[in-house]
Amino acid sequence: MKKRLLFILMISCSIAFSGYAQALNTGPGVNKKAWIGEQIGITKIFIDYTRPGVKGREGKIWGTGIAHYGYQYLGFGPSQEAPWRAGADMNTIITFSEDVIVEGKPLAAGTYGLFMGLGESETTVIFSNNASAWGSFFYDSSEDALRVTVKNQTLDTSVEWLKYEFINQTANSTTVALSWEKRMIPFKVESDLVKTHIASFKRQLQTDVGFVYQSFMQAAQFCLANNTELEQALEWAEAAVSAPFVGVENFSTLSLKASVLTALNRQAESDEVMKTALPYGSMNQLHQYARSLLARGKSEEAFEVFKINYDKRPTELTTMIGLGRGYSALGQYKKALKYMKQALPQIPAGPNKASVEAMIEKLKAGKDANK
Repeated sequence: MKKRLLFILMISCSIAFSGYAQALNTGPGVNKKAWIGEQIGITKIFIDYTRPGVKGREGKIWGTGIAHYGYQYLGFGPSQEAPWRAGADMNTIITFSEDVIVEGKPLAAGTYGLFMGLGESETTVIFSNNASAWGSFFYDSSEDALRVTVKNQTLDTSVEWLKYEFINQTANSTTVALSWEKRMIPFKVESDLVKTHIASFKRQLQTDVGFVYQSFMQAAQFCLANNTELEQALEWAEAAVSAPFVGVENFSTLSLKASVLTALNRQAESDEVMKTALPYGSMNQLHQYARSLLARGKSEEAFEVFKINYDKRPTELTTMIGLGRGYSALGQYKKALKYMKQALPQIPAGPNKASVEAMIEKLKAGKDANK
């Protein structure tokens, strides 16, 4: 009886040990494990895959049992029409952090199993909602999120270990290319930079970054720069000014709100906001704002801002030049010349001094120094 119990105990220990041994990570085996990532705009693309080798099988990879053409029963699992797993071992996984456009077709952010319906001249690239299966034995076409068809390309040099890489990159797109043996299978991925940024801003502003006014300014400035979602930009600009616990009324926030109102063709409201902003402005902020008014042909408004700046700081080089510009824009060249000449001795030798000297010569000739 004791011998029998000892035998049972030994068998149990052996089974338990065997189970633990099978769970040990002993490395990738015959195939190499790899990961690769890339970012376009704010969209992150990540591919997790296994790399089989050619291993002397040149000319015997494509259209064989290694990388079969079409859709087949692979001798295991429920799938009767399995595509190629686009790698080896576990199915290849591709993740997009934001919505993307693949070969001109939309694909939502998420993680997908990547499969390929291979052909001699072209391949159907499949993005499956099932990203956790082993190989393509369990592939089910009803789980497809997207299919696109691309042209295969022939490589001059054989690639020993299957690889994915990102090629033909632009600011808003990249081409994901699988290369193995003498074949490349590429598909283009694009990101709508404006759409993805705005969607990201909306999410982020609900987190801790939404507790500082600068975040709302950044979101509004992006919309303004891209002339898009201007009503949303106005909401964000207003939040930067007055949101509870967040908003700060200063020259930067108020002038941003005014700029958005101008873009919305609400100029009268914009002007009122800027009147509120002016007392907050630093010397350089007021000077640059006045120069922006000049650039928009608003000479009288520009002069008023230059004058406010000068009255606050009459001994500063910047305000002297600014007031000179203001008078020049109004055609009062003698008064402009007075302030330019006052400024000139304070300017060290160099490009800035040469610029003011050139403006003085224009004024002497009865010409606008701003042009």
